[in-house]
Parts: sequence; C-alpha cells; structure tokens
Amino acid sequence: MNDKPPVSPAPAMETSAPAASQSYRYCNLDHSRSDSTALAEEVALAIAYNGISQAVMLVTPTDLEDFIVGFSLGSGIIEDSSDIYDLQLSGTGAAHYAQVTIANRAFWNLKQQRRQLAGTSGCGLCGVEAVEQALPNLKVLPGAPLPAAQWLDGLRDRISQFQPLGQHCGAVHAALFMNAQGELLLGREDIGRHNALDKLIGALIRQQIPVAGGVAIVTSRCSLELIQKVLRAGIQTLVSLSSPTGLAVQWARQHNLNLIHLPQKSAPRVYSPAMEKQA
Repeated sequence: MNDKPPVSPAPAMETSAPAASQSYRYCNLDHSRSDSTALAEEVALAIAYNGISQAVMLVTPTDLEDFIVGFSLGSGIIEDSSDIYDLQLSGTGAAHYAQVTIANRAFWNLKQQRRQLAGTSGCGLCGVEAVEQALPNLKVLPGAPLPAAQWLDGLRDRISQFQPLGQHCGAVHAALFMNAQGELLLGREDIGRHNALDKLIGALIRQQIPVAGGVAIVTSRCSLELIQKVLRAGIQTLVSLSSPTGLAVQWARQHNLNLIHLPQKSAPRVYSPAMEKQA
C-alpha cells in the first residue's frame, strides 16, 4: 500500500452490470407450496494483462474494479498499485471481461510465473503450477500491537450494516476494514471468500485509506491464501469469524501478522503472536 494516486479505471466499455441478486421461484418437494426468494448472482470475469488472458474468476458482480486491483496485488501479479496503468471493463450478462494494462516489470514477472488460473468461488490457489508459487517468500511484517479488546465487542452484530447483500439473500462472504481508532470503515461482499478480501484490499488502495494500525476482518474460515493477501497488502492484524487452519497460524507467526479468531460464543482467541504458556 502506498500514498500514490489511486488507480482510476477507464470508463466501462459496453458494460451492463447485472444485479447482485435476483428473485427466483421455487416449490416444495411435495408441491404443497410455491414461492420466490432472492438469490445471489455470480458472473464469470475473464482478466487479461497486457492482452494476455490470465484468469477466469466467478465473482459477485459488484465492485469489480476493486476486485481486479485487489486480486492483482493479492495474487502477487503487481507489487504496488502504481503498476496498473489502465483498467477497462466490458461484457454483459454472465460474461464479463477486464483488460488491465500493467508495467513492463510486472508483466515480465507474470510471464515468469507461468500461471493460468481457472478460478472458482471456492478456491484460492487454483492453477498454481509449483509448490514455490503456493508458498512464496513474502516480507515479514514489522509487527504491531494487538487491537484493544473493546474493538471486538459485539463485532458480529456491528458488521451486519456492511453486509447488505448477505442480509438480503445470503450465500456471500464479507471482508471489512477497521481503522486504527477501532472504527469500521468499509466492507465488501462476494460469493468467494478470497474474492471479498480482494475487493476490500482494492477498495483500500483506490480510496487511499491508510492501513497502519488497522484490522482486516473476514467472515469466512481463514486459510493460507487469505494470510498471503493480507501480508501483501501490509495489513498487520487479521480477525476471522471462523477458525484458521494450522498452516495459516504458522504463516501468521512466521510473518509477524496478528491473527485472531472470534468465536460465536467465546472470547477472542489470539493465535499469533504465539503467547507464552501461563504458569
């Protein structure tokens, strides 16, 4: 994250963004009743860098510019938002396209990675061709104090205002950002848990919101790819409403990332930094 001007995507080209949710009729299995309900929508978003197709991701059709910027950084395609020179969206219905122009150094690194991602809403490391790509060398964070306990009081209830789609129809994950004063600033939603975090990171970059002393919050389980995205974004504390994996905890400890699990009916559990055993 830096203090350079935010990425300003070019005007959308022939783009008709579908609604994030639509109503669908259903009937009971015994045909005793029929009704309608709102369901979350998803679209296929094909992303090309400098004219070369890189990934097709299934995403919720909201905040696509945020997603592309966050995905580019969180996946290690760019090192800084200034590496993105232009971003154009096009497409209609369920098929959308993003043409992203990136710096030559970033494009060279991308070609060296030899990655062809076939993304789905449930996967975070699809298409990685080598173990080294799944377990990259990332910078160790300088370390930061743990957030004050009162910041997490009633958090599960307070984040509902940042989950309009989830409140309306369910089936989506959310990622939120809390600033250094413990205030919830913004949130993003998506059918993919890692997509939601990409959108949040992209929004922070594009809105030039400082991450120092802040906290990222995810409503989903916390596995390795979420840790990697937060590390690349320079966010030093991650709170998960679901349990982390063992590997996520190991990476958080190795990279000085504060990792906290907020169980539904228990006190917050600090997994990283590792606490000394009590006598």
